[in-house]
Amino acid sequence: MTTGPARFYLLDSSIYIFQAHFSTYVECYDRDGEELSALYGFCQFILQFLRRIRPEHLALAHDESLFTGFRHELSADYKSNRELPDDNLARQLAGCSELGGVLGLRSFASKKYEADDIIGTLARRVRQADARWEIHIVSKDKDLAQLLLGEGDCLWDYNANRRRYRPDIIEQFGITPEQFPDYLALVGDTVDCIGGVPGIGPVKAKELLRKFGSVENLYSNLDDVGKLQLRGVGRLQGLLQDHRDAAYLSRSLARIVCDVDEPDEPFSQARLDEMTVGTPNVASFELYLERYGFPDRERGRLLSLCRSLASQA
Repeated sequence: MTTGPARFYLLDSSIYIFQAHFSTYVECYDRDGEELSALYGFCQFILQFLRRIRPEHLALAHDESLFTGFRHELSADYKSNRELPDDNLARQLAGCSELGGVLGLRSFASKKYEADDIIGTLARRVRQADARWEIHIVSKDKDLAQLLLGEGDCLWDYNANRRRYRPDIIEQFGITPEQFPDYLALVGDTVDCIGGVPGIGPVKAKELLRKFGSVENLYSNLDDVGKLQLRGVGRLQGLLQDHRDAAYLSRSLARIVCDVDEPDEPFSQARLDEMTVGTPNVASFELYLERYGFPDRERGRLLSLCRSLASQA
């Protein structure tokens, strides 16, 4: 173990893949004229990230569980506002999942668990191995804030260069990171089609959790809600009573699974020493770019980044 705080980076790949896919500043087509922007942008991002940060330990988490994950079994509405990728985007997503292996990085995906669960499980295993590790989660997804358990842990929106630690989450939301699933159980999350309790917004949710701490304790002491100094407190107690099942379901959907231990899920069995970042193999990367039909200009740019990274090793 190196002296000083050691950082273990866990990267939420889909955020950066889709940023490239929808960006007006990233444009690339393969030699047959097919869209290649998502894959090109993600290649650029990973290579630039590696060159700038020089991480010693890194794992990439990909989302492949849309409409097949366990949360969809709990709720048909969950992420029902999403669409499966067309053939072209599916090909690019496959290339993004393959990229880590080409560059000597560990990448993980699952048909049952989401990238958040992969990150949560890996973070727990890192802490169990050595509590001195700082977990740096590279994402702008606020839901991952619930994984910030240590003082040095942070949620890093890389493109905005915004790092949020435990005190930042407490200041922004008025709750601890551990309370995030309970918070979303009450307010819901329109992005993921999590209903929450109708009529309860951030202010009331924050006050309820400040008083009761968790959804279980809230419902165990529901009669005490009427004693709170909140506007509309009588109606609030009725809403909570009427939507008890929705609150518990919403929390199950919002809670990140951190204890996956299944033989058919590679991320739950992977050794942490396999996530050490090495020197990329330029020749393998060049073959990869050729296989996906990158045009000469974009291929040259990516190879230049890869060679620069390899030369710094």
